[in-house]
Amino acid sequence: MASEHVTDVTDSSFEAEVLAAELPVLIDFWATWCAPCKAMAPFIDKLADEHQGKLKVVKVDVQQHRKVAMHFGVTNIPTLVVVKGGKEVGRQVGAGGGLRALQKLVQPHLG
Repeated sequence: MASEHVTDVTDSSFEAEVLAAELPVLIDFWATWCAPCKAMAPFIDKLADEHQGKLKVVKVDVQQHRKVAMHFGVTNIPTLVVVKGGKEVGRQVGAGGGLRALQKLVQPHLG
């Protein structure tokens, strides 16, 4: 079951949802056919639930929203990017490490 604290972002909503966000944002670049992306989904949902109010978590389907993926130079999925103040401050490529790796990625950027 997907977390209610994860937002789907499109090319047109990206600027408002991510670049203008007051909170740090974790972007999950994924695709429906990507098995490693599906394996990461429960960890991303858990992270979103645990850090509600301190971290915004969004998903970008790279097949439907290529403009955003190209903006970040995403060539492999899953790619997870942390954005703070409109700038990239962290990145993880691949599904390795599970929840612990995600926590390590976002922790330095939380208020």
